[in-house]
Amino acid sequence: MDAITDTVISEKEIVRLLREKNEKAVRYLYDHYSKALLGLVFRIVPNQEIAEEILQETFVKIWVNASSYDETKGKLYTWMLNIARNLAIDKIRSSEYKQSSKTQTIEKSVDSINKNYQAGFNPDTMDIKALTDKLRPEQKELIDLIYFSGYTQAEAADKLKMPLGTVKTRVRSAIGELRTYFRNTD
Repeated sequence: MDAITDTVISEKEIVRLLREKNEKAVRYLYDHYSKALLGLVFRIVPNQEIAEEILQETFVKIWVNASSYDETKGKLYTWMLNIARNLAIDKIRSSEYKQSSKTQTIEKSVDSINKNYQAGFNPDTMDIKALTDKLRPEQKELIDLIYFSGYTQAEAADKLKMPLGTVKTRVRSAIGELRTYFRNTD
């Protein structure tokens, strides 16, 4: 076992190591964050094999793009979550995924989600669920659809039968409130 993965390292130090292309930094991030990232990906792409592939793509992208991380715009963990989320959303929007999803039954999907969701993702331990629960119900519903379920704003507007402008305004407002919550947790 490597000593770096057994200890707690500051975010600043992890970023420095990543930018220096030190493999220990990626190992540390994987050991400490892979379960949470996989849980997020799995909520969007409820297929274990595909979710694991996306997780690998996430860590490759973190490694390759470490120099583009800007600590003034947010925490490293949030940046990593966004990479994982965007890759997962890209996957479910791909024609290849849409075609393969048509062959999977609803029952199989629900069983798969229930089994893997309970094992791999616990938003309570990440405080994300607690933060989104503070939002007004109409904001929370939109954040859940757009951020966790991969809907576009237009798709969410159609699903909820509301004007696109209202969706955009509520999402913008919710993100502003979440930023305030995140700043207050520092």
